[in-house]
Amino acid sequence: MSPTLDAVVVGSGPNGLAAAITLARAGRSVRVYEAKATIGGGLRSAELTLPGFRHDLCSAVHPLARSSPFFRWAGLEDYGLEWCEPDVQLAHPLDDGTAVALWRDIAATADGLGADARAYTRLMGPFVDAWPALMQATLGPVTRVPRHPLLLARFGAVALRSAEGVARRTFAGERARALFAGHATHAALPLDRLFTASFGIILGAAGHAVGWPVARGGSQQIADAMVRCLTALGGEVVTSSPIDDIDQLPHAGAYVFDVTPDQLLKIAGDRFGGRFGAHYRRQLGGFRRGSAVFKLDYALSEPVPWTAPECRRAGTVHVGGTLSEIARAEHDVGAGRVPDRPFVIAAQQSVADDTRAPAGRHTLWAYGHVPFGCEVDLTDAIERQIERFAPGFKDVVLARVTTPPAGIAARNRNNVGGDIGGGSHDGLQLFFRPAVRWNPYTTPDPRIFLCSASTPPGAGVHGMGGYWAARAVLRGLRARGA
Repeated sequence: MSPTLDAVVVGSGPNGLAAAITLARAGRSVRVYEAKATIGGGLRSAELTLPGFRHDLCSAVHPLARSSPFFRWAGLEDYGLEWCEPDVQLAHPLDDGTAVALWRDIAATADGLGADARAYTRLMGPFVDAWPALMQATLGPVTRVPRHPLLLARFGAVALRSAEGVARRTFAGERARALFAGHATHAALPLDRLFTASFGIILGAAGHAVGWPVARGGSQQIADAMVRCLTALGGEVVTSSPIDDIDQLPHAGAYVFDVTPDQLLKIAGDRFGGRFGAHYRRQLGGFRRGSAVFKLDYALSEPVPWTAPECRRAGTVHVGGTLSEIARAEHDVGAGRVPDRPFVIAAQQSVADDTRAPAGRHTLWAYGHVPFGCEVDLTDAIERQIERFAPGFKDVVLARVTTPPAGIAARNRNNVGGDIGGGSHDGLQLFFRPAVRWNPYTTPDPRIFLCSASTPPGAGVHGMGGYWAARAVLRGLRARGA
């Protein structure tokens, strides 16, 4: 029987939509199925607290989207996407009432680091200067032949080390150490683990190369622009259609899944899953989940009353104090404990985007790391950390919505146990995910492909997992004469 479609994509997160766009642009017929009524996966936005206050349900700030080769190729600005950039990309407050500021200008950032100014410029400067090439080299599977081997070697010499080790050996002062540690903590791993320095380099350099922007109107606008791009190319999207069995899908030349490895095993079932083979099934079954997040969304009567003025102008604020404090908190999470002083990632989208709240009002998005599946309420601990650097914060709160790990998982099937990163990025699983294969987007079944954050390059809104999976699909279709 001839296939009804060239490809079916399950899941409308950034990777699923990127796969669909790549296939449609190649002239292939493609349809996307989304379980929820609203497309986007981690890119959705909603009025969670009060009317007129628009909050991002998951992903909020997008340095990787602005850096992504796929997003540049897709040209989503032609489909209504608009970026908003704050004056200060990121601020990291300290207990002396000051804050370290990440500016687009690397020299301005270095000026705030005292004796570590030259060390910071030496560390970050080469990667900022070669930013497009670095993104080409790192946002994909490690099995590709590198186009920029010398740059990749220079990056690897630092990135493969622990963030804590790099911070302590590179910088003498607490300001630069804290700034680097805050970036690296996006790995959601203890900072003494190998490879965590890669997150510190990528996110720090991104701040200078492309900024840490937000999407005007909410992260949902990224997904909406992707759908407009897809439909202009002839693709289709079907919402409110949870897929629990591959037999629910129409006959197609290829099936691309923006899902977790355990979901893939369940959806494929015996008929298709039996063709995966015992070894591949064991690898998927042994895929390790990452830590979880406990999230808070606020409607505010006025801006957060940060003590440090740089924080009031920043789109993102890293709340956690010194390197030692941050490392202790992330070590606790890695050991299965809830930290007393969690590291908090806070996004102030309304500082850069005036569509997020009514005139004069503001929003705040914040989360702290907790162990996978944690049921402990972290609200008080997060608010104590914010109050530590913004006395009187609670006085400006109009409304608050609390989302524990179970709520995170309920919003998005891929966020099992509150893990928003598509699985742990620890050890070799950072590179070989979800299984050790030459092409990680393929499976032993030639018609089934995986494109979620559980594939390289992992977490983040960049669409590259979907792009590379679609490339594999196109090769497979051509090889079968389809």
